[in-house]
Amino acid sequence: MEPGDLLRSILTSRVYEVANETPLEVAHRLSARLGCTVSFKREDLQPVFSFKIRGAHNRIAHLSHDELARGVITASAGNHAQGVAFSARHVGARAVIVMPETTPSIKVDAVRALGAEIVLAGDNYSDAQRRCDALVAETGMSFVHAFDDPLVIAGQGTIADEIVRRASGGLDAVFVPVGGGGLIAGIGAYLKAVMPDVAVIGVESIEADAMSRSLAAGRPVELAEVGIFADGVAVRRVGVHTFELASRVVDEMVTVTNADVSGAIKDVFDDTRSIVEPAGALSVAGLKRWAEGRDATGMHLVAVLSGANMNFDRLRFVAEQAEVGEERETLLAVTIPERRGAFSDFCGVLGKRVVTEFNYRLHGRRSAQIFVGVTTTSRDDAVGLIAHLRAGGYETIDLSDNDVAKLHVRHMVGGRAAAVSDEVVCRFEFPERAGALMQFLAVLGGRWNISLFHYRNHGADVGRVLAGFEVPPEERAEFRRFLDTLGYPSADEGDNPAYRQFLTG
Repeated sequence: MEPGDLLRSILTSRVYEVANETPLEVAHRLSARLGCTVSFKREDLQPVFSFKIRGAHNRIAHLSHDELARGVITASAGNHAQGVAFSARHVGARAVIVMPETTPSIKVDAVRALGAEIVLAGDNYSDAQRRCDALVAETGMSFVHAFDDPLVIAGQGTIADEIVRRASGGLDAVFVPVGGGGLIAGIGAYLKAVMPDVAVIGVESIEADAMSRSLAAGRPVELAEVGIFADGVAVRRVGVHTFELASRVVDEMVTVTNADVSGAIKDVFDDTRSIVEPAGALSVAGLKRWAEGRDATGMHLVAVLSGANMNFDRLRFVAEQAEVGEERETLLAVTIPERRGAFSDFCGVLGKRVVTEFNYRLHGRRSAQIFVGVTTTSRDDAVGLIAHLRAGGYETIDLSDNDVAKLHVRHMVGGRAAAVSDEVVCRFEFPERAGALMQFLAVLGGRWNISLFHYRNHGADVGRVLAGFEVPPEERAEFRRFLDTLGYPSADEGDNPAYRQFLTG
């Protein structure tokens, strides 16, 4: 597909039969922090709270009468599903949507409310797509791809036309969330045709970076697994059309963490009083990371807020991660003398800083390990704090980027057990759904004694467990083989500094 052909398709798109032209709003607070002009393209204000309605309707609007009569079907993590369901209702066609079983209930309920039939299959988009392919073969329904279709891509490209018409005072870069690549392919093709000097920058979750890896390899690369915190971009493999276009029009890719995304959700809320979903805030997280790594003074940067279908119970997890993602909280492991007055002395070194968390339990008589959270204003402020503590004679470890510390150890400090022997500690993940924890425990079985276990349901799509097992040295090889057959991603955390500081004897 040539970008010129796509430009014509964008300009003749039929998206406005159902979609809104959304505003481009200056984010004043974030702009002041970064020293440049940041604007949000508010696709969260669409009728289905996502840009996906554009591409879905543009494809459906071009189906023939016979194709519509057979009904439409798609596989989607949620937002494209709502777009297809909304468009199908608009044209009076039957719609069947195949969704991963891990899809947030707010998206499933919204699709069902639009009159579509729901089929739940698998843990991610790729699993749902396989089930959808089988249904297409069985029923002959008209398939509407979530991203790898020229008309879907053209529909998404209308966003760039609106950005160009609404941008004032110049435009330097547009940041676009990337899953399968339909959004960035459409936006990039339009921008490079009419404003080629504007940088097109894709943003991916570090847990689902298929486009970054594909562009680096020069061919589409399929990921073995993806993280689904940002479920709207949890795609293992980008499209054929989208990769071809992205390789021509994308200037740069940026990857971000879940903490970065959570911090970006808070940034959007601070400026708009709206809550976007993780995939919807991906572009803001990437914009911040990109801008903070260079001099962006005077630039005009645009972030596409792609969607706002957030499950309410996930906000708890987002709020916990946001302070670290925004670098407004620093988590530290600090060793202090085990003597009377040591706590007061340590607090004196901290000065007037706000302590967000303080965990301690007596273990020995020579020194004590504390887990402490401290409010900071920036990464540089955190580095300065750590240097100040070390200069004061306190051994200090920065745990702010340590997922095991943030998700588990902070809730388990004081859990040392002298009686435990030959302990092996592993981190596991499993798709979060009703009964998932019990199923996981059943698979673990009783071959080795469990010496440590921490799980917390915090509204995310992935259940995370930290578990310890008493495994004699002569059985370690057998234990590793056992882990390989479990069917759950796992990682050895025996050398993790958070574990060694607070939980091991």
